[in-house]
Amino acid sequence: MDSYPHFLTKELIILFMMTNSLHKAICTYISKKWISQYKTQRQFAIEHNIDEKTVRRIKVDANYTMELNTLHKICESRKITLSDFFKLIHK
Repeated sequence: MDSYPHFLTKELIILFMMTNSLHKAICTYISKKWISQYKTQRQFAIEHNIDEKTVRRIKVDANYTMELNTLHKICESRKITLSDFFKLIHK
């Protein structure tokens, strides 16, 4: 018998793992490709209409789950759509 609680199927576990992997991919891309281009985290935060604390979490917190609204603000500031962003991270 599997050790999963009865309400967690293997499919849900796999979906959770894929979602977690997607969150990491989003943060890694933003951190390495965009935040790193700025002299300070504060500058990135101001220009993208997000809190500086959020920028720190994107860069440092491996378990950070970015809200869709935050991702939308970042994309909007860079004048790209969410769809275009997801194409970028899957290249």
